[in-house]
Amino acid sequence: MKKYIALFGLSVILFACGSVKPKVNDLAVSNPIETSLNLSDVTNDKVPVTVNPGRFTTETAIYRLPRVVQGTYSVSDFGKYVDDFKALGYDGSELEVSKIDVNSWSIQNATQLDKIEYYVNDTYDIETSGGIQGEQPFSPAGTNIEPENYVLNLHGFIGYFDSLKKNQYTLDVTAPADFVRTSALESKGTVTSEDGQSITSSYYAPRYFDITDNPMMYGNLDVEEFMVGDIKIVLSLYSPSNQHTASSLKETVYKMMEAQKAYLGDINSTPRYDIYVYLSRGDETSPKGFGALEHHTSTVVVFPEDSSLEGLKAQMIDVVAHEFFHIVTPLSVHSEDVHYFDYNQPTFSKHLWMYEGVTEYFAQHFQVYEGLIDNNQFFNTTMQKIATSKNLDDAMSFTIMSENVLDEPYASNYYNVYMKGALIGMCIDILMRKESNGQRSMLSLMKELSNKYGKNKPFEDDNIIAEITSMTYPSIGEFFKTHVEGDVPINYDEFFEMVGLIYGNSEVPTNYIFAGGQNIIFDADPQKGEIFFSEMALKNSFWASQGVQVGDVIKKVNGKDLTLMNAQQIITGMFGWQEGQEIDVELNRKGETVSIKTKLTKATAESESLIEDENASEDKVALRNAWLKG
Repeated sequence: MKKYIALFGLSVILFACGSVKPKVNDLAVSNPIETSLNLSDVTNDKVPVTVNPGRFTTETAIYRLPRVVQGTYSVSDFGKYVDDFKALGYDGSELEVSKIDVNSWSIQNATQLDKIEYYVNDTYDIETSGGIQGEQPFSPAGTNIEPENYVLNLHGFIGYFDSLKKNQYTLDVTAPADFVRTSALESKGTVTSEDGQSITSSYYAPRYFDITDNPMMYGNLDVEEFMVGDIKIVLSLYSPSNQHTASSLKETVYKMMEAQKAYLGDINSTPRYDIYVYLSRGDETSPKGFGALEHHTSTVVVFPEDSSLEGLKAQMIDVVAHEFFHIVTPLSVHSEDVHYFDYNQPTFSKHLWMYEGVTEYFAQHFQVYEGLIDNNQFFNTTMQKIATSKNLDDAMSFTIMSENVLDEPYASNYYNVYMKGALIGMCIDILMRKESNGQRSMLSLMKELSNKYGKNKPFEDDNIIAEITSMTYPSIGEFFKTHVEGDVPINYDEFFEMVGLIYGNSEVPTNYIFAGGQNIIFDADPQKGEIFFSEMALKNSFWASQGVQVGDVIKKVNGKDLTLMNAQQIITGMFGWQEGQEIDVELNRKGETVSIKTKLTKATAESESLIEDENASEDKVALRNAWLKG
């Protein structure tokens, strides 16, 4: 998973009937659980769901929707979105049901259970202050129900019985005949209704994990399919106002994934990869959590629709690259906590430094390694990650944080997995190359672990660091002990010195919301509900050239009022602004309206950056070249 954090403190179906059914033990796994969703019969923005589990031999059955789903490290409580839950007996009568907790139902007289029925609300509609109380799913893990689009993260619709998680599943999805439908689950056939108005697609899942691991998107979609080597890429995009198309992103995704495949080499054997892109229109009922959620062979992405095309392309590279690299870890290399995931009361692995950190490192490193960016761009990204990580708790054991990620103070430091976690990956990469004279790396280590374990064999969580140490070098073990298991901040200077890098001040590229590093150019007055330019804005070359002044209140951005409520969405959109784009910003300067209508020029800021040491030894230069270019 990769998400954009708040940028500043503004918001830090097969239907069974009849009385004769095969009798199976509730622990058996041979009889599929039959489920269905009917998108052609949505009532009050709710999708009807039917679940036929087969015959139970116990008097009580417990059915749950996930409290937490894999790839997220927060509570989602999908049971909150279920209404009118009913358990029906073979004679059509309702069986007694008691609610255990927000996600769980206990069904009495389960030997008489024929099926359960309920309705599911979507999560996107309630991502507002007036929505359902409590924690809400991260948007790419959520669900959407609207006439033109359905985001079907199936864990939001289909649950599991405690004793039947290993059972096979069948799923029927009925939808209007004119819907475009894409699914990471293979279709087992379709049936058109007698009136031709709807089509039912049938799918099969070997176990409940495969239900949660294979999202779908239905509706008014724009779809592009293309090959990257031997991988079929299916890019499905929903743009409410048709502002963007899948074809406009095709070349960017192709080049990115071609470079990723070259970087991974023989570690990747995925025959198909699906990318589902939902573009948020930015209104009250639209999703507001921007980023992506990984699955074994797909990812669900949510971005703002009002991004420029160049900005959207940049976001795709940054976020989707990260998700694709998850095929290495945790999808191929993971512990028992991941492999035997408990959706209701999960335990978490100690190794987010690997699952998210190393993945984020690969997502940045491959770009310089494969020539998509130059060395200086990579160095600038590294410096930004260092600066951000130091604004979080830099003296916190990463393994302790990972294992307790749902709790404070660890939950509020989760974002550091993308910052310091990536830097941990970088340091291990440099150490591996130094110890092996450039012959081994972080990537080669992950390949070794992937070959040893793979997606069907988990490692022991408590033993993996010792195992990695035995596979590599004592210096790697000492680094883990001190900086990953331990709470000693990393002295990055030591690692930069190994590869002949030093610090120097220079004018470096930045974007339109920062003044180098993580120095955001805005501030806010919560009491007045205003967002205004801070002193940092004068250090950003673009805004300085427009004559902005400290204290200028930002009233509108490209025609949209900027408020504390929508600031995260609008400013995240500004994060994707690109040189040459037309902008229109309205300011209030001491009671007078100031308008900035112009084309974006390149933004730079003077900042401390990494530069190559001209006096570095040949060995250090060789190690740097091995690290950056192989």
